[in-house]
Amino acid sequence: MDTTLRDGEQTSGVSFSASEKLTIAKLLLEELKVDRIEIASARVSEGEFQAVKDVTAWAKEHDYLDTIEVLTFVDNGVSIDWMIEAGATVQNLLTKGSLNHLTHQLKKTPDQHFKEIKNTILLAQDKGIETNVYLEDWSNGMRNSKDYVFEFLEFLSTQSVKRIMLPDTLGVVTPKESFDFVKEIKEQYPNLHFDFHAHNDYDLGVANAMEGLKAGADGLHLTINGMGERAGNAPMSSTIAVINDFMPDIEIGVNEQALYKVSRLVETFSGIMIPANKPIIGANVFTQTAGIHADGDNKNNLYFSDLLPERFGRTRKYALGKSSGKANIQKNLQELGLQLSDEDLRKVTQRIIELGDKKQVVTKEDLPYIISDVLDYTYEEKVKVNSYVLTHSKGLRPSTTVSITINDETFEENALGDGQFDAFINAIRSIFKKKDMVLPGLIDYAVRIPPGSHSDALCETIITWKGEEEGEFITRGLDSDQTVSAIKATEKMLNIIIN
Repeated sequence: MDTTLRDGEQTSGVSFSASEKLTIAKLLLEELKVDRIEIASARVSEGEFQAVKDVTAWAKEHDYLDTIEVLTFVDNGVSIDWMIEAGATVQNLLTKGSLNHLTHQLKKTPDQHFKEIKNTILLAQDKGIETNVYLEDWSNGMRNSKDYVFEFLEFLSTQSVKRIMLPDTLGVVTPKESFDFVKEIKEQYPNLHFDFHAHNDYDLGVANAMEGLKAGADGLHLTINGMGERAGNAPMSSTIAVINDFMPDIEIGVNEQALYKVSRLVETFSGIMIPANKPIIGANVFTQTAGIHADGDNKNNLYFSDLLPERFGRTRKYALGKSSGKANIQKNLQELGLQLSDEDLRKVTQRIIELGDKKQVVTKEDLPYIISDVLDYTYEEKVKVNSYVLTHSKGLRPSTTVSITINDETFEENALGDGQFDAFINAIRSIFKKKDMVLPGLIDYAVRIPPGSHSDALCETIITWKGEEEGEFITRGLDSDQTVSAIKATEKMLNIIIN
């Protein structure tokens, strides 16, 4: 059962609209193909009521109504009436699974609690509502009041209940306890259906779910992206991968290929970002950064595992940065349909390493720009911009101090301008004037980032110049900083006119 739309919505700051709940419900059942979905708590709000009505109306039309579940309460039938009006037919009744909760929150005896639960189940049965029962705080109940838990289970075994749901409400059990507790219960009640509901407060949600299954649990409760209160619930993506890869005797119908798509949609609707290193669905988990790994992939897939990205509707990527080797770059060139000579590849590799020192990752989309920047320039470097200081202060004109070397002679100059780059050009113009040289005019200036890249991408500045002798020509500069890329384009122009 997926409980993203109920338990997952208890993530701090998350509230799905009615249309978002309907969209997610459709994806969970039709594309991800989970067996059941818990979509709401009864009596929460008018918006929640409308969302449940929308989902149940769609589910009824498409024969999914018996897979739609709602959390309800022991409240003399108020939740049941709410459900009926909303069109739902399966209740997940919240009860107390530990004596501590029963005594201090409800202030009732087990007999009083069981009697009220029985009345609620009978009322639901009379109105055509199917009942599953949550034993809230069950894990602490097994630790501290086991006799009460088994007394409760004995009572439930006599009731019209389809599933008994065992939540680790506070996320406190260890994997060994998950196995031992579920095994003890299944051995005593082998014919009852038990769902295991893991939370992730110690980052043990997946391990606990795995051990619960080994012990004989009949179902699992999971959420997309591990959403839920506090540290969240056991995540759907990792748990499904673990079951498929390490538990061959268990067959499940979840469609792995849809996991990433649904995860990203829930990320968008919830506003809770998926960590880049989150297994299966994180942005970086199928990205090789080290060049040695890319080289190994070229040599009999030495760094592949069973977690192939294609299983989850994804592709393997080879990051470009200061750790990149030629193999990483060649992988990206192959995807772009490009081929370089060994010497050109060496130059491009060196440039990517230099850029990687400034920018964590260079994207595949940046690569053609880097190739252009490195390989379209063949002039001897007679002019070098050594250093510069660019200032821009409110109420003051931008200024630049620059040091450049021309044919082994170094010059320094300071100038003002209408902008930082304009000040830089004015300083260079003053230096060249001292050498009786005239800079070409700047007739066009364009800045762009590679299509498909992102806001922290490299930017390319393309400047068109026109000189008396050279005519019209273009230079390009590439950097993560726009002004620096313009300065690099200018440095190329200076070398062209000197050469």
